[in-house]
Amino acid sequence: MKTVLKLKNISVNFGSHQIIKNISFDLHSGEILTLLGPNGAGKSTLAKIILGLIIPNQGKVIYQTKLRVGYVPQKLSIDTTIPLIVKRFMTLKSKIKIKNVIQVLIRVDAEHLLEQKMQKLSGGETQRILLARALLNKPQLLVLDEPTQGIDINGQLTLYNLIDNIRTELNCAIFIISHDLDLVMAKTDKVIYINKQICCSGKPKDIALDPKFIAMFGYNWTKQVCIYQHNHCKYKYNLNNNKSINSYYND
Repeated sequence: MKTVLKLKNISVNFGSHQIIKNISFDLHSGEILTLLGPNGAGKSTLAKIILGLIIPNQGKVIYQTKLRVGYVPQKLSIDTTIPLIVKRFMTLKSKIKIKNVIQVLIRVDAEHLLEQKMQKLSGGETQRILLARALLNKPQLLVLDEPTQGIDINGQLTLYNLIDNIRTELNCAIFIISHDLDLVMAKTDKVIYINKQICCSGKPKDIALDPKFIAMFGYNWTKQVCIYQHNHCKYKYNLNNNKSINSYYND
């Protein structure tokens, strides 16, 4: 796999307050990497560093040459007095053709929203539009900050399946910040848990057994995580009580 991004010994301080310390990892094409951690752990800061919005005090970020990046923010705030429809929102960038907008909206199953007002969209619909907009430049790296915040469980599962399909189709690297632990563990290739610095990292099935990870999320929870290898098991979800079923079965 091709390395699209490399972080080497990244540290960030705001005055005397240390935000993150000595963070290093690689991200490869076709790979989903999920960042976990408590509030204030430095997750959003790390995403801003990857996006080039914050320059670290120490360390460096190495990008693939001419890397195309797409970004899906945690939420979108729009002035309710502005009559902004989806079509206009999608073409705010210069040189965006409407035929390309239609293509990405179809890809995320949101073409029917083209003439809808942005302020009237549900949480799930808004995230689909943000994802579609991030796909306009056919990104080689897709950064998503809490993409399912405010979305119900059915919408969360649908969105994660969509993200998984997109990484396969585009062979892009995907960096996700998330708290949807059950779904994340089922869809990601690698997990990094940070609290200002990396506490543990690895494949989902390995990190779920790490003592530091168990200390954070609890032994009972780690026993209930449903982990499957793509194309080997089918993920089962109980939609009645919104809890993952502690089982998986082979195809």
